[in-house]
Amino acid sequence: MADEVRIGLEQLLRKARVEGDADFLKEGVRLLSEAIMEMEVEDHVGAARHQRTSGRTAQRNGYRQREWDTRVGTIELKVSRVRDSSYFPSLLEPRRRAERALSAVVQEAYYVHGVSTRARWTSW
Repeated sequence: MADEVRIGLEQLLRKARVEGDADFLKEGVRLLSEAIMEMEVEDHVGAARHQRTSGRTAQRNGYRQREWDTRVGTIELKVSRVRDSSYFPSLLEPRRRAERALSAVVQEAYYVHGVSTRARWTSW
């Protein structure tokens, strides 16, 4: 998972440098948000995608699209679905599209978990 995010971010930065793409920040927020949601749903379900374990507590059921209004513009997110509808991402607020939750998650990572800009996301 961490390698996929790293490769995606490297491609995004390369595209911004070469093409002068102004939407690279928007795309970066989308990649980071989807990576965070993927880690959350793995913890919630008890298994990674396509992984079979005895500790699994739920089953995935694909993705749904959700628009998320942020300061960098409206972002189309792929939100994982769980069969029993027991998962909702901490980034998003129910029935509200705002980035306040992303700020809260980043602040929690920094203050509570001690994640710095040099730490890997997989460490917490």
